[in-house]
Amino acid sequence: MEHARLIIAIALSLLIFILWNFFFVDKKENQPPKQAVQKEQKTDEKPGILKKEQNIAEKTPLSAKIPALPIKPSRTVTVKTPLYMVKISEKGAVFKSYVLNNYRETVDADSPLLEMISPDISDGTIRLGFAGNSLSGLDDAVFSGDIDGDSVDVTNNSKEISFVWTSPQGVTIEKKFSFSPESYMIDLGVTIKNLSGETLRDSLTLSLVQPAEVKEGRYGFTGPSALINNKLKQVKTKKIKDKNTYTGNVKWVAVQDRYFMSAIIPDDPVDAGMHLYMDDKILANRYVRPEMVMDSGTQHVFKYKLFFGPKSTRVLKNLDYDLVKAVYFGMFDIIAKPCVWIMNFVYDHFIPNYGVAIIMLTLFTKIILWPLGNKSYKSMAEMKKIQPLMAGIKEKYKDDKKRMNEEVMGLYKTYKVNPMGGCLPMVAQIPIFFALYRMLYEAIELRHAPFFWWINDLSAPDRLFRFDISIPFMQAPYGIPVLTIIMGASMFIQQKMSPPMGDATQAKMMMLMPLVFTVMFINFSSGLVLYWLVNNVISMGQQYYIQKKNV
Repeated sequence: MEHARLIIAIALSLLIFILWNFFFVDKKENQPPKQAVQKEQKTDEKPGILKKEQNIAEKTPLSAKIPALPIKPSRTVTVKTPLYMVKISEKGAVFKSYVLNNYRETVDADSPLLEMISPDISDGTIRLGFAGNSLSGLDDAVFSGDIDGDSVDVTNNSKEISFVWTSPQGVTIEKKFSFSPESYMIDLGVTIKNLSGETLRDSLTLSLVQPAEVKEGRYGFTGPSALINNKLKQVKTKKIKDKNTYTGNVKWVAVQDRYFMSAIIPDDPVDAGMHLYMDDKILANRYVRPEMVMDSGTQHVFKYKLFFGPKSTRVLKNLDYDLVKAVYFGMFDIIAKPCVWIMNFVYDHFIPNYGVAIIMLTLFTKIILWPLGNKSYKSMAEMKKIQPLMAGIKEKYKDDKKRMNEEVMGLYKTYKVNPMGGCLPMVAQIPIFFALYRMLYEAIELRHAPFFWWINDLSAPDRLFRFDISIPFMQAPYGIPVLTIIMGASMFIQQKMSPPMGDATQAKMMMLMPLVFTVMFINFSSGLVLYWLVNNVISMGQQYYIQKKNV
């Protein structure tokens, strides 16, 4: 009975969630500012080329009047800090590699450190450009770094590295990076000096680039995002072809996956644009500044901060800039965020094991929901008491459905039993269920976090032993999902404790529910399965107590 009500409640909640997203999400968009991009793009254009109505000067590039200088060889500068190692190519002064020292690609001890920039991005990321392509030659520009060697260690104090390029007509661009030994945040200053003898009129852009084969998150978000007008905007990659430009007061733009993100944060948030571009090879999220007008003999300085690192609430909150808003656990985020805090508190102050932290978090939520659970189980116990009487009524009036229903309703009234009394408390628990579900899937704290024995990664499905043969309904790796099987057994026991269904067919279907849930959970992360198992065990104890009390 409890599982039937739970499934009904979950189904209704999913229906509401789907309808909410269909009718209410992404219906209102920010209006374009006057200074930034003037009209939202509806097509996939080559990045950097905007339309006439966007008020970007369309004139002959400055460099067209002067022969291009021969391209010099470029070198790669490696910067090492305690947190990461970044490789910067002089061609474009872009990031070609960014390796995190505290994270690995897989859970194996000999796994390589995690690389945030795919080698498939041949031209690197943190690309500088102009929206109207008014300065040709910049795409192939080779900057000159101001260090003698090809490597620099940042261990005690911050260090700056400057990369400078001058166009044939005399426009000088400098990208100056400042690296700190104790932060994932990198300062970037862009200085443009116009000594060309002509006015430079265009919008400066800075782009984050990743491979186009973005693996969409099954339960969470993966792709480009931004904080515009103090609201988080996440754009699914399949939606880019429908709309690729968003405008407003842009505080940051980013690309993110399940656990990590890279972001561009302007020091002076202004009305600007986020322009997205995607083809068969790359996905680019471009921060487009308002149009600037530079007379000859003047210079402009633009300052940014760059973040490449984990989507950790603790890390991002300490950095400020509202980057923590990128960690979004869905419509019940307001519940999920405190759950992350509780889990980290248990880990930091009591037992440094996130499996134990999940158990403690589950116990804490059950304590909060204890009164609702009592009401539900009490209703179920009362229903169980009158089951023999209901069976007699159904047998006596099996040929008269109307009289049967009248007698059953009279029975409810006589014994003061509410048949929906066990369902409504379950509905009230649905928001917490979804919040924990999403949080346990996306929390970076669980990535490669061990529990005990064979469970060495709470973010991955539990597998005891490994098989080379495929198993139906199971995703690789293949093995014995011990924790999931135990969870299914707990659901079966709890099902047996619940009042039998009145209809024989429904009763048989309910007995199949533990098997259905076991198959559903077979590919879920072991952290999620652990939560559900512990929740079942505590619920069985509470249900047994209430039933004994009401005998």
